[in-house]
Amino acid sequence: MTQPLRGLTIVVTRPRAQASRLAGWIAEQGGEPLIFPLLEISPVIDPAPLQAAIMRLGDYSLAIFISPNAVDFSVPAILARQAWPLGLRAVAIGQSSVARLARYGIGHVLAPADRFDSEALLELPEMRRAGVAGKRVLIFRGNGGRELLADTLRERGAEVDALSCYQRSAPADAAPLQALWRSGQLDALTISSSEGLRNLVGLLDAPANACLRGTPMFVPHQRIAELAHALAMRRVILTGAADAGIIAALCSHDWQRS
Repeated sequence: MTQPLRGLTIVVTRPRAQASRLAGWIAEQGGEPLIFPLLEISPVIDPAPLQAAIMRLGDYSLAIFISPNAVDFSVPAILARQAWPLGLRAVAIGQSSVARLARYGIGHVLAPADRFDSEALLELPEMRRAGVAGKRVLIFRGNGGRELLADTLRERGAEVDALSCYQRSAPADAAPLQALWRSGQLDALTISSSEGLRNLVGLLDAPANACLRGTPMFVPHQRIAELAHALAMRRVILTGAADAGIIAALCSHDWQRS
């Protein structure tokens, strides 16, 4: 059986809870995955806003989950207090969030089929002005992040509340990666978020950043690729969406020319 990634050390930078699938696929193809989350995920310090939102959940028409973390840090608290409201449509940006909602028994989820970002969600007919005007929308998300989704829905006439149900932070240091670069044993990175890439650049010292700029970087979204180019990364490979797109690009990459 051909293993196109044999002998390659490839860094998986997704949050730890979402990293195992891609890491497993890399290992199946002969690679050595190194899980190094560029975003540490933890509960919000003050759970009171989430508990207050749960009490008002039946007032909303749409509940939008920005990520699988948004599902995991909100839905268990919801279901501990009440059943999912019958009139509340769940909406997700990505298929991973759809799958995570299904684990909690929440189906009939509205989500893009191809691209997994706010722009793709906003292009769905159900999310245009005729579909959202006059409706109350609750967005479950992490701290910070883009305001595009909330702002656009408000412009389309929706009444939008955005709730931070988890927080993201950078790891303390990047010593494992710097050690691999020094020993010449880091072959590629997979970067799944713009915020994570910014965290990585901020963590590295000057020699490691020079190594980073010359290391193949596989990214599943045009927005991340644009940021990588703006940060002077020289070997950016834009992949298909999600983990499936990343592993396909890794396996088809010409490593001999790298």
